Amino acid sequence: MTADVDIFHPSAEHRLLRQTVREFVKERVEPQALEHDRQERFNIPLFRKLGELGLLGITVPEAYGGAGMDAVAAVIAHEELSASDPGFCLAYLAHAMLLVNNFCRNANDEQRQRYLPPLLSGEWVGGMCMTEPSAGTDVLGMKTRAVRRGDSYAITGRKMFITNGALDDTTLGNLFLVYAQTDQGVSSFIVEKDFPGFSLGQRLHGKTGMRASMTAELVFDDCQVPVANRLGEEGDSLLHMMRNLEIERVTIGAMSTGIAGRCVEDMTRYASERTAYGQPINRFGQIQRYIADSYAQYMAARTYLYHTARNMNLDQPGHRIDSDGVKLVATTMAKTVADNAMQVLGGYGYFNEYVVERLWRDAKLLEIGGGTLEAHQKNITKDLTRHMDCIR
Repeated sequence: MTADVDIFHPSAEHRLLRQTVREFVKERVEPQALEHDRQERFNIPLFRKLGELGLLGITVPEAYGGAGMDAVAAVIAHEELSASDPGFCLAYLAHAMLLVNNFCRNANDEQRQRYLPPLLSGEWVGGMCMTEPSAGTDVLGMKTRAVRRGDSYAITGRKMFITNGALDDTTLGNLFLVYAQTDQGVSSFIVEKDFPGFSLGQRLHGKTGMRASMTAELVFDDCQVPVANRLGEEGDSLLHMMRNLEIERVTIGAMSTGIAGRCVEDMTRYASERTAYGQPINRFGQIQRYIADSYAQYMAARTYLYHTARNMNLDQPGHRIDSDGVKLVATTMAKTVADNAMQVLGGYGYFNEYVVERLWRDAKLLEIGGGTLEAHQKNITKDLTRHMDCIR
């Protein structure tokens, strides 16, 4: 496949990006992945290295200090990081996509000048606050409320399962984009960790996977936020949220293909080296089925992913059918492929001597976070019913 028609590298810049990130992953991410997963600890110094590489503002226009790259570039970065450490990559996604990309596209110039520099360098680590103890996919069911009082808002409520909500057991992340109900509908606010009334409820331990990213409950108890920290006008942010979900779901799809690609590599290598009954196990039909089916499913999902990303315009969203479709297909594929890899590796696959054990655990969250499988099925069915001309 020549470079000018390579769907996975539309330009030389994309190819160089993959090479750069892959080398960084090999040298810096892979050696620390298992230990940080075991300890349920976020590697903040490593995260700040992503800032040095320009990855924390990968989709931020160059005029604002970012790399000015597109959705394909974001997909490449997430795919390569997740092939080694999906937990660390999840922290990256929460910061770079859910917070930085969303904020940059909906903030005013004064807000960008104030907050983007520490976010792009990695000096500050942040995330986005949407999910609540009793409201996840049902966004309009959120109870957190912001009441305006002169030049400030008082925000009251709780947010749950917030990635980067804590940097360790006791320390809040630095900055959050917080969604809340206002008189005019859903609005969003930039909340700094030191704002009065904002606190860490609890650091959530014991996750099945993605253990190298910190998840927390955040509490807003009459939290005082200046009006100047609201994004846009009151009621604008439901649209902001829905637009940003497109790149979120595509990059979660990229995390899925990163996991699957690594699993295909590891099971193929293992099956060529492991012998049974005097021959490599890749000579046996059932093992061949696991490997071949996994590769075909991986490539099908990956092609759909890059096709969708290449057609995305981050400034003019309108790809919900395929962003939902990519995440629906890729996340279920990743879990299946990781399971196949564990089966091929047998008893060894069940222990963390091989990375597939960790990838198998990490893969499950991707079917839940950023929209459940059921939410994608609902969205796709509704959108196809309205726009049947997009089917073929």
